[in-house]
Amino acid sequence: MCTVHYTKIPHTLYYSRRKEESLTMKKISLEMIQQKIITYQIVVMLSFVFGVVGFIYNNWRYEHNEYNNNVRIASFQMIQELAKLEQNIYANHYDHNTYKGSPRDGWVRVGLVESLAAFISPETHRDSLALKKSWEKHWRSIHDDEKSTNILIEKIDQVRSTTKEILLKLH
Repeated sequence: MCTVHYTKIPHTLYYSRRKEESLTMKKISLEMIQQKIITYQIVVMLSFVFGVVGFIYNNWRYEHNEYNNNVRIASFQMIQELAKLEQNIYANHYDHNTYKGSPRDGWVRVGLVESLAAFISPETHRDSLALKKSWEKHWRSIHDDEKSTNILIEKIDQVRSTTKEILLKLH
């Protein structure tokens, strides 16, 4: 049989090793906690940055969509009013119908077209002002002058064309 000899570790040595192990564990534990805190802070900062960037993008996208929607609605309304103005001119010139081709209705439609153009684009507004000036100059002679009628129809077509170009540029 083999005999095992147990050596006795002095009591103070035992506690001193334990204390060292405890301090080492505390040191490791503190380092791990500090590392976790740093990681947590980085995650918090990144989350905040992504949140702010997401909010800014969402706000920009909303404004952009709202602008496009306003331009689209004004453009469609403009195209309808231009068609009604064109019908008004044709009824006055070709049908000699002053009820359907009333110059007062024409004035109202030209004014509405100019107002709507301000919501669409500077180009459309410029063309609508040219239409209004042509209307001011030629509305009295629509009934019997082919040239005045053609000038007004050309101006209407120009406004319509510019409006369609703007619509095609929308995203």
